Amino acid sequence: MPLTRRLLTLAARATAALCLAGGAVPPAVAQTPPTAAEAARYGGLLGAAHRGDLVRLAALLQGGAPLDERDSHGRSAVHLAAFARQREALRRLAAAGADLGALEHDRYDAVTIAAVADDEETLRLLLQLGASPQRVTSRYDGTALIAAAHLGHDGVVRQLVAAGAPLDHVNNLRWTALIESIVLGDGGPRHLATLRALLAAGANPNLADGHGRTPLALARGRGYAAMAAALEQAGARP
Repeated sequence: MPLTRRLLTLAARATAALCLAGGAVPPAVAQTPPTAAEAARYGGLLGAAHRGDLVRLAALLQGGAPLDERDSHGRSAVHLAAFARQREALRRLAAAGADLGALEHDRYDAVTIAAVADDEETLRLLLQLGASPQRVTSRYDGTALIAAAHLGHDGVVRQLVAAGAPLDHVNNLRWTALIESIVLGDGGPRHLATLRALLAAGANPNLADGHGRTPLALARGRGYAAMAAALEQAGARP
């Protein structure tokens, strides 16, 4: 296994152990949006997409600007438009043939960027334009659905489920979206709504984590009574 991959796997395992031991939940945002200084330096297609300069964008696209141009972090015009919520820029890039599923250096695509940002409008547009909710993304080999479940973005979760996101994908922490809504959630209304949306869509309530803990056991262990009740109603086993 390459060194970088091995280090990321060890970090993922450490994160899982910390959470399961009751430690602090790690920050959700592993994405790297452009800094103000980076954005100020963007020219060409990257700058037009990030700023939403549609006149400049149209001229560049008509002139054959390379759609695969990337910045130093591997972010394409599509990534930058998603980060900046420049939806019309995304629409025009898609019409020109830009890759909506491209991954930047942290292995995020535009769909996952919108999911993590709780940006339902941009997500809706990306899905309408043909972006896939099935991409394996991030250093955790997850999906946009797992990222959204982690954060309790229940509206995003419902959109992704309706678009065919894989309900029972297991990331390299050995967690599904359902498990992440519990172990990285706060047991509050949005995480509960997320869990219920996943169960209603047919997520498996009995897929255990890497330590053999079921979603019901995890919810009970955290004192999340409403989550436990929803799981029990869906046929979950301890």
